[in-house]
This record gives sequence, C-alpha cells and structure tokens, in this order.
Amino acid sequence: MGTRLRQQKRGRGGPAYRSPGHRFLGDIRYDFPLGKTLTGSVVGFKHDPARDVLVAEVRLEDGRRFYNLAAEGLSIGDSIHIGRDAQMGLGSITALKNVPDGTAVFNVELRPGDGGKISRSGGTACYKLAEDEDTGMISIQFSSKTVRTLSPLCLATVGIASGGGRLEKPFLKAGAKRFKMHALNRYYPHVRGRAMSAYDHPYGGKTGGKPTTVSHGTPPGRKAGHIGASRTGRSKGKGVKPNG
Repeated sequence: MGTRLRQQKRGRGGPAYRSPGHRFLGDIRYDFPLGKTLTGSVVGFKHDPARDVLVAEVRLEDGRRFYNLAAEGLSIGDSIHIGRDAQMGLGSITALKNVPDGTAVFNVELRPGDGGKISRSGGTACYKLAEDEDTGMISIQFSSKTVRTLSPLCLATVGIASGGGRLEKPFLKAGAKRFKMHALNRYYPHVRGRAMSAYDHPYGGKTGGKPTTVSHGTPPGRKAGHIGASRTGRSKGKGVKPNG
C-alpha cells in the first residue's frame, strides 16, 4: 500500500502542516483611523519568526500602540506620521498621492483599506513613477519591474523594508536551512516526484516512462502533475533564425 501524496497530507492536516500561530506576532497591517493624521514614536523593535523584516512597535500620541514593518534606517525614538494626509518622512505612513516621484515605498496597498500587500519582504521597495493628471491614478514600479496603476488613496510606508542583505550570508549547512524553514513554517525540502519511490508517488520508481499529465476527473490518489494540460514541454515551433 502506498503512502499519501503531499497534497493529501496537507488536506488532512496534522502537526507538520499546521501553522504555529502562537509563535507569530499576527497579521501586520494598517489598522488605525484614517480620518485624522496621527503622530507616533518608535519605542522598540520585535523579531517575528514568520518574517525576515523587523517589526517596529509604534506608540501613538493618544497612548495606543500598533505594529508596522520597519523601514531601513529607522531607530528607537524616531517620530513618524500616520494618515492619508501625513507628511513625508522615513517610516511614515501616507497615501501615494503625497509621495514625490521616484520615492521608495514599501508595504503598499493594492486597494485602499486592504492593509498592505506589496513589497513586504526584507530589502524590497516600490517606486512611484508618475501621476496621471486627468484621473489622478498613480503608476508604481514593483521590485519585479512590473508597473501597475493604483489609487492615489492607497497607503504605503516611506523607505525600504528592513532586513535587506539577508541572502548574502550563506547557510553553509543543510541543517541550518532546515531549521530556518521550520521557523517560517515552510515545507522543506521539496522533493521531486520522479526522485521518490514508486509507493511514495505516482511518478516514482525507475520505470521512467510514466506520463505526468492527468485528467480533471482523476481520483485524489492519482491527481498529481499537469492536471488537464493540453500540452507539456517547450514549444517546437519554427523559431526566428538569426541574421546572416
């Protein structure tokens, strides 16, 4: 009798596939009243095992505290401004309409009020390119060089997300990488189905000639690989010949 596939184990659940939410700080998002501009002070930084970016603990002027992703260069005691009409400053949270062209921002909202979705990894940032004079929409270039048009009311944090350069230091040992992925609740290592034994995966074993395309009606125990694919592999059409 064969073993369950990865997707079957995840669907069933269990300690190995359950998120250890008790160790995480929770969802870091923009959660404050937008009707007025607030001023806060950075009182400390926390390391969240769920992310590589430092989390800044900000104390507002009314005594409340909230967490936000820290900008690179932010330090304890710095004052930041929060609100859709807040003034610019490192670590400040303001709307894209107030950001000058070419300014680096991170934790950008895709839609006003979603709490921040883009450029939340360490060392990443988006850049404001231009503003449409007719519609007021803002053109933002992501870290992937993709340009997207967003609402001028979308919030963003000024600066570059902290934690950059974490990939420059090698892990050196496989065990270090394993414990790192375990802390992030990532499935690691990811083994190819072809490298498994025949009882572990439908594509395992030394036969080699098993097709990787299955139909949509395949039962869960065999539904792995290219599901309902019309074709696989690289295109063998006529390519463009070089000049000469």
